[in-house]
Amino acid sequence: METNVKKEVYEKLLIEIEALISNEFPLISNLSNITSVLKEKFQWWWVGFYIVEDGKMFLGPFQGPLACMSIPYGKGVCGKAWKEKETLIVPDVTKFPGHIACSSLSRSEIVVPILDENNEVKFVLDIDSRYLSTFDDIDAYYLKKIANMINNLCKIIK
Repeated sequence: METNVKKEVYEKLLIEIEALISNEFPLISNLSNITSVLKEKFQWWWVGFYIVEDGKMFLGPFQGPLACMSIPYGKGVCGKAWKEKETLIVPDVTKFPGHIACSSLSRSEIVVPILDENNEVKFVLDIDSRYLSTFDDIDAYYLKKIANMINNLCKIIK
């Protein structure tokens, strides 16, 4: 997708997600709709959340094929993003040391951690593509904005 077109899609998507999410509904419902909107808009292979609980990440709302049920701290792309508290872009998952292959069709990945007010990871947004080098800094920028929207929603729902 051309850079300017991608930015336009994300700008419209931010408005759509802002209108979609609500503190009147459980967080899980909001996360479910966010995964749906992202997958439909970009036609990515897999879009979902992993929820950090009791020292592990557990599968949360997602759209796409079957997924890993849990991911240990520091393992795979999601576990490393959790450990480092940083967004990770992986152009080719076969070249990522320790990649956890939940689907052999996944070729590239981006993982965005969502931090709470204590700077601890509460969720990660994990997105996979069937194509190499799908994700870039534009995706990271806008997905972090979506992560901030989720973080703000978490503060309200508490």
